[in-house]
Amino acid sequence: MQERARLDGAFTDIETLKRDLADNIELAQLAEMDDDEELLSDASEALIRLRDKGAKAEVQALLSGEADNNDAFVEIHPGAGGTEAQDWAAMLLRMYSRWANAQGFKVEVMEEQSGDEAGIKSATIKVKGENAYGWLKTESGVHRLVRISPYDSSARRHTSFGSVWVYPEIDDAIEVDIVESDCRVDTYRASGAGGQHINKTDSAVRITHEPTGIVVQCQSDRSQHKNRANAWNMLRARLYERELQIREDAAQEKNDSKSEIGWGHQIRSYVLQPYQLVKDLRTGVETSDTSGVLDGKLDDFMAAALSARIDAENAEDG
Repeated sequence: MQERARLDGAFTDIETLKRDLADNIELAQLAEMDDDEELLSDASEALIRLRDKGAKAEVQALLSGEADNNDAFVEIHPGAGGTEAQDWAAMLLRMYSRWANAQGFKVEVMEEQSGDEAGIKSATIKVKGENAYGWLKTESGVHRLVRISPYDSSARRHTSFGSVWVYPEIDDAIEVDIVESDCRVDTYRASGAGGQHINKTDSAVRITHEPTGIVVQCQSDRSQHKNRANAWNMLRARLYERELQIREDAAQEKNDSKSEIGWGHQIRSYVLQPYQLVKDLRTGVETSDTSGVLDGKLDDFMAAALSARIDAENAEDG
């Protein structure tokens, strides 16, 4: 029923786009005949908005992977560099949270560890909404920032790196077998805000899957029982994503990007000094609107990366 509702919604959106396009083209033609500049301007603006909606619908049509419709976990870690890198990781967390909110998605913080002076040492958020994983899946990789450091009294330019790892939440329809004896479960005291209880009990849970080295942790709830259940779900999702990567023959590339957060592994550069430019190194898409991108305007980058991924898959099939 969920799949049927999704498909019905997609068909309705396309029919609405077609109808609005025809109406506004007719309106523009009438405005030209009557030499009505105000009406022509309104029709032109409406057509521009429709073009953007059409582009988004085109990308939505590319989201046909078996987990694309699922919610997504987004895991963020700073690279080497102390406070500077931890601050960049916090900026990435803010960027993806704002993007998700702009899409109408819900964001739930599963785990966050504050930096020593500023920023974060790690964070995992859950993005809940239709096609959340499909949109976010191409964001996995290393992100590079160049700016004048606010933490350098000499105001020198610094380069920082942060890694982003995206994996889907999986439902009961997908079976993932986990041998519990392969896992180490640790509890610890949660950090950050949360009142007296959360800071005085070992409510946070960390699970290490020793055969793969995958580590997940959750401290979003005051209950250790709920955090443990969430952590197991996150581990299942990580193991499932790992299998997807192997099947897509993309594991090597992604593991390389995750294993070394530094030069030669970045997927996108964010340059704030000496000029303003954000450039995706995979697709060549770039913009000088750096503040907009850091506020969550990521659709153009995601759409281009998704299109490139589909083209590559089609080429392999051919």
